This record gives sequence, structure tokens and C-alpha cells, in this order.
Amino acid sequence: MTNTQPTDTIDRLVGLSPALNTYSVRHQRDKVVAATQKSEDGLFDPALPGLTLAERLLVALLACTLTPSAVCAAEYRQRLVELNVEKSLIDHISNGALEQITDARLRAILTFTHTLITDPVKADKAALQALPKAGLSTPEVVTLAQLIAFVSYQVRVVAGLKAMKLLEQQA
Repeated sequence: MTNTQPTDTIDRLVGLSPALNTYSVRHQRDKVVAATQKSEDGLFDPALPGLTLAERLLVALLACTLTPSAVCAAEYRQRLVELNVEKSLIDHISNGALEQITDARLRAILTFTHTLITDPVKADKAALQALPKAGLSTPEVVTLAQLIAFVSYQVRVVAGLKAMKLLEQQA
């Protein structure tokens, strides 16, 4: 018996299958599909040094919650649950209660994420300088920025494909 579950996160979240025209449109540029998945795999690789996997998943959850993207937020919430991250921490982030985060490093990471997602103009030099003050190295700050950019991209691709799929199903 073969596994018919898509291995590509975006295809899975949108519910795309080869039988759909939306799938065909997305996969016209398989190079982009593969690069998107490889970016996700790299950014969420447990062996990636610097930011912990839990920190990266919490950033992704917050970014998806703020955007908002319920389907993407649910994905990252589930990954956090599977990683055995404290439920109250997941709930605080899901509810935007960053003031409840007691770890100064994590609070700085999430505050920067919140600022970059909700008011990017304020993600200025001072906002960036708060990260090293909270203990983040330069490579960790770069990873954080890349992660936020990737999740923002992923959320938009999922939203666009969901809209295309809905139109296809209504036709």
C-alpha cells in the first residue's frame, strides 16, 4: 500500500492532490515547490544550531496567529504539542499574551516577531539591538529574520492556493 498523503506541507495544508487544477498550476514550477519545502525543512531542522526548534516553532505560531492563518497556526501548534512544549506557553502565544512569557530571551524573540509582523516600520535598529541584549547571537538574529520572512511567505502561498482551490470547486 502506498502513502497518498502529500509530503509537501503546503499541498497538505491546502488539501491539494494531483486531481486538482490548482495542484497542476502550483506544480508547473516544481523547482519552486521543492525550494519552498527545502526552506521549511532547513529552518525547522532540529539540528539547526542557534535558536532552538521550540523557539522557531513558537515564532512560526505567533506569526501565523498574527497574520492570521488558522490553518498554518494549527500546523505549528500541533508541532509544538508533538515536541512536548508546555501547553500554557503555546496558549499564551496563541492568544497573543506575550506579557505572560517569563523567559526574557523568548519574550525578546516574540516581541520582535510581533513588531515585524504587525508594524514593520518599528522593526528598526532599536528593535534589532534588543535581540543581542537578550542573548541572541548575530547568526540567531539572521535565522529569526529568515524564519519570519519564510512563514510570512508560506502563509500567503497557502491563502492564495486555498482561494484558487475554492474557485475551482465552485466552477
